[in-house]
Amino acid sequence: MKKPPQDLSRLLHQSGTLPELAEKAELLNQLNTYVKQSLNGPVSEQLKVANLRQGVLVIETTSAAWAARINFQKTKLLQQLQEETLPMLTAIEVKVNPGLAITPSKAPTNYAKISPVAAEHLQTLADHVEGSLGEKLKRLAALASRNRQS
Repeated sequence: MKKPPQDLSRLLHQSGTLPELAEKAELLNQLNTYVKQSLNGPVSEQLKVANLRQGVLVIETTSAAWAARINFQKTKLLQQLQEETLPMLTAIEVKVNPGLAITPSKAPTNYAKISPVAAEHLQTLADHVEGSLGEKLKRLAALASRNRQS
């Protein structure tokens, strides 16, 4: 007989690696929010706290230019983090990760346009087809004509 599935919240509160990972993910999420608030302005949109290991906070950014900007503020940020949240923090490492750059996607281009020649062929075909298919072809040809006029 199979075991029933366990509740995820119960799994997170047991001992083992899953609760440790969940705790570290929550810590990184909080640090990410804190660092973005500390480095306000456009630079905060170009970074992400990636890891915290052996007292070193790893921050990823989208380009070398933003990395240089963060490096200029690194000493102040390190001191602020040590005083307010992480006294065991020893350094901040800034890495460039171009994959963080999210390009806004353009609205999809509608290639489903009927050319004037195709509309004419549809109209000719509609004239020779009877029934509901003929009516639908006539409406499609008329729609193509209307789109050309507007």
